[in-house]
Amino acid sequence: MSFSAQNRNARIAAFFDLDGTLLGEPSLEWHFFRHLRERRLLGMEQYFGWVAETLRLARRGISAAREGNKMYLRGVTVEAARSFRPARWEFFAEGLLRLRWHAAQGHRLVLVSGTLEPLAQLAGRALEAELARRGCVTPLRVCATRLEETEGCWSGRMPQGLMNGEAKAEAVRRIAAEEGFDLELSFASGNSAGDLCMLGAVGRPAAVNPDATLAQLAARAGWPVLQWGREEAGRKTEKARRAALESVFANSGGERKP
Repeated sequence: MSFSAQNRNARIAAFFDLDGTLLGEPSLEWHFFRHLRERRLLGMEQYFGWVAETLRLARRGISAAREGNKMYLRGVTVEAARSFRPARWEFFAEGLLRLRWHAAQGHRLVLVSGTLEPLAQLAGRALEAELARRGCVTPLRVCATRLEETEGCWSGRMPQGLMNGEAKAEAVRRIAAEEGFDLELSFASGNSAGDLCMLGAVGRPAAVNPDATLAQLAARAGWPVLQWGREEAGRKTEKARRAALESVFANSGGERKP
């Protein structure tokens, strides 16, 4: 790669959603909820707080009540999240390949996730370790949902709101301004309608395992639509995976094959 190409690629970022895009369902926060419940760290206070907040948010729709309610974490210590470790990480094989390809190009990798910030940071470190195990040493910046903290415990409130929808696009633009990224040359991958604004903020979007709404909008916009599966469940060979990704990169302005 020439010096001019390296310099240009350093201004390119690849933004990724986490749950459903790089990581298989159920979500990381769901696993964390089970972790708290199994260790009896959630009591009636959290339950009634969650119910009250659900009723309040229900006026805004089912999605707001389901995704925007973190009151079940009221009074839970931040340390509980830092000590949480999933039994295993089920990253999509194609997602890991794409991360490696971007790193080989000199692109900066950024996770933009609606999950809790400590959980997203944990996933970021796990991805860095998995990539390093495969010979790719690269940092991942993380941007996720922040909860208010009081004396080491969460209040359940989100001062900056849920990292979803337009908030993701705002985060992408802010990071681009801080790092000097060219968004027209940058990439983004997401799996749900909540990622639509982020995808629309870059010049090279891709819908990964899209829900019905995103699939329809991606088809209308002419964006690549990808189907990624868990590594242990995938039936494609490494060669076939590379060939499939190759065509996507070629269509989205990629400069070198993964």
